[in-house]
Amino acid sequence: MKVNGEQIQLTKAVTLEAFLVSQGYNIQRIAVERNNEIVPHETFSDVMLNDNDIIEVVHFMGGG
Repeated sequence: MKVNGEQIQLTKAVTLEAFLVSQGYNIQRIAVERNNEIVPHETFSDVMLNDNDIIEVVHFMGGG
């Protein structure tokens, strides 16, 4: 699987939500694209990741 351009080997079946949490992402402050499609926040726990997935994670930043 590729995450933000970095190759990551999945060692077991995992949901998108579990993966993001294990990588230290605050899932309330990010947007995720999987294989060129935006993943709605409410489905993070339903989406099972595959070795051939391409994931892009974007952080929301505050500021002025």
